[in-house]
Amino acid sequence: MFEWLNAHIAYWHWIVLGFVLACGEILLPSFILLWFGLSAVVVGALLFFVPMPLSGQLLLWVILALINVWVWFKWISPSFKTKSLSGMAKESMIGQTGLVIECNGAHAGRGTLRFTIPILGNDEWQFICEDAVEPGSRVVVRDISGNTLIVSASKSNSNTV
Repeated sequence: MFEWLNAHIAYWHWIVLGFVLACGEILLPSFILLWFGLSAVVVGALLFFVPMPLSGQLLLWVILALINVWVWFKWISPSFKTKSLSGMAKESMIGQTGLVIECNGAHAGRGTLRFTIPILGNDEWQFICEDAVEPGSRVVVRDISGNTLIVSASKSNSNTV
């Protein structure tokens, strides 16, 4: 069988295999088949100019596919990952510094703070704080409980915005 394949595999078989694998990528979201298909097209194009045995073709295809997959996962794929905080509301809030604009006299440690720029669409938020704060104090967001921020007094507390 191997001898028959060695005698009957033509360059266009590799190119057709490459396109079939690349089209199979439509069904998979991983971009793996695309690189195997691209490697098969390269082997077919190279086989058009340089005849080589089937074992050499297979070895070249495997090496090219592994190099393509490695390059994809090492350098190309990480650059496509989102760097926004979309869908990460809590992570985007934690560490933000706001200015206390109102303290609730009836409930100690509660009040309203304001951010210099709107965060998650709102620049004023209700907060809960265990530290003693007064209007004009800076606080840092530590956590979120529902629609209320859990804050602590900022170490670099100043009264300017």
